[in-house]
Amino acid sequence: MATIVMTGGTSGFGARAAGRLARAGARLILGARTPAGARASSGDAVPLDLAELASVRAFAASVRERLAGTPVDALVLNAGLIRPDADGRSADGFETTFAVNHLAHYLLARLLLPCLADGALVVLTTSGTHDPATGAGLTPPRHADAGLLAHPDRDPGRESRPRAAGEHAYTASKLCAVLTARALSERGLRAVAYDPGQVFGTGLAKDLAYPLRVAWKLLGTPVLRWPVSRLNPHLNSRAAAGDALADLALGLTAPPGGRSYAALRRGRLTWPEPSERARDGEPARALWDDSAKLAGLA
Repeated sequence: MATIVMTGGTSGFGARAAGRLARAGARLILGARTPAGARASSGDAVPLDLAELASVRAFAASVRERLAGTPVDALVLNAGLIRPDADGRSADGFETTFAVNHLAHYLLARLLLPCLADGALVVLTTSGTHDPATGAGLTPPRHADAGLLAHPDRDPGRESRPRAAGEHAYTASKLCAVLTARALSERGLRAVAYDPGQVFGTGLAKDLAYPLRVAWKLLGTPVLRWPVSRLNPHLNSRAAAGDALADLALGLTAPPGGRSYAALRRGRLTWPEPSERARDGEPARALWDDSAKLAGLA
């Protein structure tokens, strides 16, 4: 029986993945931010607020206690958000999108690395928006500088428009996921940055303006998704995105040699090259070290 630790498994395509993992017989430990999420979960739900590093540490300690020495076969870091601006701050004083999408997951991975089984897989959910070449329509990332992303007010190139600043915080955090997967791979671990494509109808847009939330919900309905998907190869259903994530976690889909970036296109998992910036080892190493300092790790 596989043992899997997962964030972002109580809603959206993550809930679909968690349900499939549970049906496959996996022992699933889920981080849940709210009691409602815990009740809706398909596994053993443990309180976790990714906007608080203290909560991440408490979650990791609780996971280790529950494991009682049982190794983890897959660590799935799937939770994420996008905000209408870059003005929010976490409990630790960091920009909220960066704190939740990257720093909390980085800390969780570092804390649970000693618990991973030999050959275990770490999956970090990213987005094709990390690559300007995809033309996704969101403000592309200019860098993956952890210090500037944590404190965007110090960034001399910060977007002046709130919406563009919020988009940059999101796409840069997704670049961080690809770079973290690369850094883990360079340390001899199996890691994959998973791009589910555009998956409308999830809770990702819950903090955006009302018109965007409505459009996000409507585009997630089958009647609208099907014709749009004929034109957009990046568009996927929640079922397809969740099943692909579960297949990665269960080892039913394995990355080809030397690949650590997976992209779901028209419901099929592909293994393209990530963005040009994500293929550079130096930003990955700098992000790893700088994130350690922000998270209070030696």
